[in-house]
Amino acid sequence: MAIFHCTTKPIARSAGRSSVAAAAYRSGSELVDQRTGLIHDYTRRAGVESAEILMPDGGTADRSELWNAAEAAEKR
Repeated sequence: MAIFHCTTKPIARSAGRSSVAAAAYRSGSELVDQRTGLIHDYTRRAGVESAEILMPDGGTADRSELWNAAEAAEKR
């Protein structure tokens, strides 16, 4: 029987981090941070087996739009 584990960690802007950059790294993709204009390209990263976005309605979402919206929603 498999035992699943989930861990969450805050991504602090004060430390110079970005949720868009973190999402690009974890998914092994290329995302553009609309707030800073930086391109985070991790397409050559090895070891990413699967990167999926699960939506409540069963639809699909664009990874770049999702994480840029999350970054824009945070005001602190």
